[in-house]
Amino acid sequence: MTTQNLANITDHPKIAVSGTEYDRIRENLKYFAGRYPQIEYKDSNGTKQKRDYNHLPVGRTAAKKIASLVFNEQAEIKLDDKNADKFIQDQLQNDRFIKNFERYLESCLALGGLAMRPYVDNGKVRVSFVQAPVFLPLQSNTQDVSSAAIVTKTIKSEGQKQKYYTLIEFHEWKDGERYTITNELYKSDNPDTVGARVPLSTLYEDLEETINVNGLSRPLFTYLKTPGMNNKDINSPLGLSIFDNAKSTIDFINTTYDEFKWEVRMGQRRVLVPDQTVRIGFDHHGETDLVTREFDPEQNVYEQIDGGKDTPINITDLTTPIRSDDYIKAINEGLALFEMQVGVSPGMFTFDGKSMKTATEVVSENSDTYQLRNSIVSLVDQSIKELVISICEIGKLYGLYSGPIPEMDDITVNLDDGVFVDKNNELDYY
Repeated sequence: MTTQNLANITDHPKIAVSGTEYDRIRENLKYFAGRYPQIEYKDSNGTKQKRDYNHLPVGRTAAKKIASLVFNEQAEIKLDDKNADKFIQDQLQNDRFIKNFERYLESCLALGGLAMRPYVDNGKVRVSFVQAPVFLPLQSNTQDVSSAAIVTKTIKSEGQKQKYYTLIEFHEWKDGERYTITNELYKSDNPDTVGARVPLSTLYEDLEETINVNGLSRPLFTYLKTPGMNNKDINSPLGLSIFDNAKSTIDFINTTYDEFKWEVRMGQRRVLVPDQTVRIGFDHHGETDLVTREFDPEQNVYEQIDGGKDTPINITDLTTPIRSDDYIKAINEGLALFEMQVGVSPGMFTFDGKSMKTATEVVSENSDTYQLRNSIVSLVDQSIKELVISICEIGKLYGLYSGPIPEMDDITVNLDDGVFVDKNNELDYY
């Protein structure tokens, strides 16, 4: 097995996800992070130049906005059993789970999925958040991912060179009952390849190749993905980013914004002045003379024209008007289209300065934002309940918890943030 070589992580025979799916996730990460290549252009002298691409953080803003509507610090997790509730509250507060989950939910919405895996550290159960680029399903049914691989990458300097290590942690069910964790370590000179398999002791001295875990009723991890069908690969168990079907619209918004900013820069004041209005100075440096021309120290751009001695001294304004209204209108149209594609109500990302959403319109059950939030909330609710069960089970294995393992119905997750619930209407109803 130590002679096994992998170019890409998806080449491993156990991993049942296509490489195109992970190319899509990496592309989503570029939109989420706002990493775009520089723009190449030619200046007025015909010289090739490069400049940064001006863009709007549309993908990140959408993920952050929707994540804050779904989950925030007011969320509550309660269990019916008092001992189980006390254990869970202690572990989650010690790990600052509520704050961390709100942050990582952005990544889930932007990249299409998020896995959470509990582990024990110094007598406390902590939660590790495994983001989409390093979570690879092995087997799945129509409802959930039952087996998966979790990837951890490490860079280590060896002499004058850097070596890139990839640890693949396989979580599998053997014979339908025994939960097995298998570790494989790979080493490469190139950060873009996984490399050749090496012994675990090369980097992890105390890590075993195979670990059997008994007493688990479900996988040690829980996988949360965005609602809706994956229309990019209908057989994939992975979820889609909330903006996966709106990338062309994001490109349109960014291109328009980039052209707008460039036009503002190019639209700065320019004047045409006759050459007799320009002062010419000579600086003597050895055998050469440096000629400096100066019209007005306060003006940063001017054009000089040789009009001859009889040309009247007229200063002509060459400044071109900036098409700000047209660009702003185009950007707002793009944002309105983006709202429709993401599935939120009109006006969530655009604002015309004239109309404001009333509280009744926001709370309305017919609003697109309300429906999208409900779809995500139901999946978050299910995922947190599964995580609570896994925390209790791993706590029992390590002797940290001695009570009964809760059922799904024994756990209550309250994600009410007060925005989508009209308290006055509720009181009238009751």
